[in-house]
Amino acid sequence: MARKPYEWPADGKPATIQQHSLAKHEVLHSYLIDYIKTVVSSPQQEELKLTMVDGFAGGGIYIHDATRQTVLGSPFTFLRAAEAAADVMNRERLKPIRMSFDYFFVERNADAHASLLRTLADQGYGARLGRDIHVFNTTFEKQAPAILAYIKTKNPRNGRSIFLLDQYGYTDVPASQIRDIFQTLPASEVILTFNVDSFLTYANDTASTKTLTGIGIPDVLRGRTIPDIKRSEKDWRLYIQSCLYRDLVEACGARYYTLFFIRTRGHGNYWLVHLSQHPRARDVMARVHWTKNNHFIHYGGAGIDMFRVLGYSADRDSAYTRQGDMDGFCFDDVAETSSITMLMEQLPHMIYAHDEGLSFGELFATTCNLSPADSLRYKEALARLVQHRDIAILGPDGERRLKATTITDKDQLIRAKQSSFGFL
Repeated sequence: MARKPYEWPADGKPATIQQHSLAKHEVLHSYLIDYIKTVVSSPQQEELKLTMVDGFAGGGIYIHDATRQTVLGSPFTFLRAAEAAADVMNRERLKPIRMSFDYFFVERNADAHASLLRTLADQGYGARLGRDIHVFNTTFEKQAPAILAYIKTKNPRNGRSIFLLDQYGYTDVPASQIRDIFQTLPASEVILTFNVDSFLTYANDTASTKTLTGIGIPDVLRGRTIPDIKRSEKDWRLYIQSCLYRDLVEACGARYYTLFFIRTRGHGNYWLVHLSQHPRARDVMARVHWTKNNHFIHYGGAGIDMFRVLGYSADRDSAYTRQGDMDGFCFDDVAETSSITMLMEQLPHMIYAHDEGLSFGELFATTCNLSPADSLRYKEALARLVQHRDIAILGPDGERRLKATTITDKDQLIRAKQSSFGFL
């Protein structure tokens, strides 16, 4: 009988892995490279301090359940993405930047932990164990305080760090623990995954589970039954997004987030959630969704307030209703056109509401959470509004911005003197 995915045998053989997990690894790899390139913004910067934490690291090596090929796990995604980013960053620098990176890999299963140690040695990382690579055979919950203390000591100013919490179940990482991460480390980021099918199975309709004690989210189903939620395939996915996201991010204390589904085939529905405290971090992850569009799908709208535009409401004081419908938003060319078109309709109202205008940075930071668009799509929509003479964009010295590629966070967005939105 075939082993279950991620079941680690004592004989040292790899566990099996499914394609959706490899998609997560590919997204993580791209995100880490883009993240490092973004935070190293100055040619004069001499060092980047960063700690990467894999809270559910696994055994490091797997057999693909379909192709039967051997593939490496998420710890090696961290290690190799950092190596690739360092190569890219230093290729054209006169003085190479020093990458002061630490890695914490936590795995509670003893057989998986042993496999990870062997695989790290086999892949040439054995000499770094105990120096910059730290591997623990325990739970993330138990090890987290020591990891946070280490990061705080290493980088007391902001605690720059990335946590991958690809947990096994919903009792493994409570929201309160994620809140502790953000409160202790202001520049930290957390990447979570949820198997939504398992979530709905866990969140049954009995009164005892009105509060999902493992996550720390009360009454997550808003009084609805699971059969009601799952009656329509599109309905229940969008319900999870539009209802759970608010409680999740509030409970975790995150100011910025992305939350979209990973496309799978026959392995359930996986939700990838990125939590951070800065709009730039949110923008980097959103951009990865667009560049890796074959891995993601979204069941909400294209513009700002991506749930409410379809007539959904997950407010605590109102009933959950459905008034619209749409096919999945796939971050492709069609989705891009829809996003830019919708933003062109919505952004003038927000800009005109400010008599003296507002900066692009403020506009993006206050609206990006509830849009699938990244800053590039925002800027393209604004540039087209300039062409239509609906708005004007002024730089710090009063220079006019006419192209999307020239718009910066400090640029001021104002109503054009002769706007086609006359009713506004």
